[in-house]
Amino acid sequence: MPQLANRLERLGTETAFSVAQAAASWKAKGNTVYPFHLGDINIPTAPHIVEAMNQAIADGYTGYCPGPGIPQLREALAEDIGSRRGLNYTADNVVVMTGGKPVITKFLQTVMNPGQEVLYPNPGFPIYESQIEYLGGTAVPYGYLPTESGFAIDIEKIRASITEKTVAIIYNDLQNPISAESTDEEREAVAQLAQEHNLWVLSDEAYFETRYEGSSKSIAALPGMAERTVILYTFSKKFAMTGSRLGCAVAPLEIANVMSKLNTNDESCTTHYVQWAGIAALRGPQEPVQEMLETLKERRDVACEILNAIPGFSVAVPQSTFYLFPDVTEAMERKGFTAVGDFATAALEATGVSFCTREHFGRRLPDEDRQYIRLAYSGIETDAIREGLGRLREWIEEAA
Repeated sequence: MPQLANRLERLGTETAFSVAQAAASWKAKGNTVYPFHLGDINIPTAPHIVEAMNQAIADGYTGYCPGPGIPQLREALAEDIGSRRGLNYTADNVVVMTGGKPVITKFLQTVMNPGQEVLYPNPGFPIYESQIEYLGGTAVPYGYLPTESGFAIDIEKIRASITEKTVAIIYNDLQNPISAESTDEEREAVAQLAQEHNLWVLSDEAYFETRYEGSSKSIAALPGMAERTVILYTFSKKFAMTGSRLGCAVAPLEIANVMSKLNTNDESCTTHYVQWAGIAALRGPQEPVQEMLETLKERRDVACEILNAIPGFSVAVPQSTFYLFPDVTEAMERKGFTAVGDFATAALEATGVSFCTREHFGRRLPDEDRQYIRLAYSGIETDAIREGLGRLREWIEEAA
């Protein structure tokens, strides 16, 4: 048989889906599962957005459309994203895509040559590392330091990792999986390094508006950063449109033009009628967004209260995203586990609680000595959170 391409050996995946398979298998045996593993949203897309999509289909918007997106959506995105970040964008800066993931790939295709290096957060969204390596680059991780309020980027690690081969840094403020949020000083430090070393920046802002207190800021709004920063935007989180696959890149014109060409080569265009739903989401009533945030905040508060009451668990209360990343080092010791994967499997079988571990979000860094798990509360009701985490607490409290 003909051989497959060598680069497939470098292709990773979103490993949370492997946890989903294990949970589904356990459930198929008649067991109750509390699904904290996958960051999907079990809140329906708002009716006015669905109606706009259906109306667009009825109106015949089912064929091809411009590769970078329909003008009406690009204009709405430029206005909304720019106004919320204190920036002036035009439709020409916006390239509509099928969700946020393609922005990662097309950014790397645009700015990185094989053999060049890209800095990325670890723990972090696993597709960063996967795509850097798949496209022939060298993925250089930077880590985080525990703080009283969560985690802080190891700025000195970034500084020490930059070489003459470094061309870009992926920066995920309001971070998945650890919910870390940069201080102004940290954001400015990243921006300063990008400018000192002439780096492109991919600012993953998928959770920019999924927050419960405070206000979000974009690194692109700092002086000298808009011309070197690509913003990743997605409708998935804010508007509960994960399955609609709609997002965009907001980029300097030089990069936006290349991404538009890549769209034409890869998928021709983003689904036409879904883009009209995006316009309705941006221009229409925003009450469903606030209602969803209130629901997620309630889930966050309940989950954090119970987790921090479990012996050997410790987690800060994040102001954004819908993830929790508790330190479970002492809990694992209490139960006699040294491998966090074994701990997760045992927890599923003993309590039905399904969650990801730190290992699902990048290769463990050499200096890491603590154990963490990740729980997403976006796809599980409050009562189920109480019940599932209550069972987890009882299990941890039992003697090993």
